[in-house]
Amino acid sequence: MALPKQITLVTFDVYGTLIDWEQGVYDAFQKEAARDGFTIDREELIRNFHEIERDIEGGSYELYAEVLRRTAIEISKRLDWPLEPSRSGFLPDSVQRWPAFKEANPQLNKVTKNFKTGLISNIDDKLLGQTRRHIPHDFDFVVTAQQVRSYKPDMAHFTEFARRMGTKKGWVHISASYYHDVAPCVANKIPVIWVNRSKETLEPGQKKPTAEAKNLLEAIKLLGL
Repeated sequence: MALPKQITLVTFDVYGTLIDWEQGVYDAFQKEAARDGFTIDREELIRNFHEIERDIEGGSYELYAEVLRRTAIEISKRLDWPLEPSRSGFLPDSVQRWPAFKEANPQLNKVTKNFKTGLISNIDDKLLGQTRRHIPHDFDFVVTAQQVRSYKPDMAHFTEFARRMGTKKGWVHISASYYHDVAPCVANKIPVIWVNRSKETLEPGQKKPTAEAKNLLEAIKLLGL
């Protein structure tokens, strides 16, 4: 599957693709743990976050703010940090401070001038509204987990997006997460560019994306910009 010859719409995953959630999560945990004189190891934190968040999202749907609260509690248990559950709101409260990658807005400027654009994100509407202060662009379509009451890699986001567009023709999706975005796009023949910031290698049986880039700048060049 190749990228469309005539691209008309470009969609983006938000966290990990446009927003540096890993830095945001680490800063939030570090600040809260410091109140207790506790030190957080970044690598261990992010590894646990990936695992626990996926498990929680795989259950019954609940707002992402609640997913973050539960994730914070479970991570603190694994790290032997005695966090009171009543303090777990520090994590969803931190989303508004999660920074955009430096290249995000310059590259979005290019894309929004040439194509229709959209956001497809595993988050709730309130938290995404806070994040959009860091990426102040007008997007033509926005689909959140709250709107479809489901979390990627389930196809509900992409199915709803296609419904709103009325067609898949000319659509390219861009994401940094193989698990949440690339795999379902490949399985459903949606052209996808994988922004492989972490230099991950595919495991046996995992299918290649339509294209791969090491950062957002390279990804946008693949669109001909």
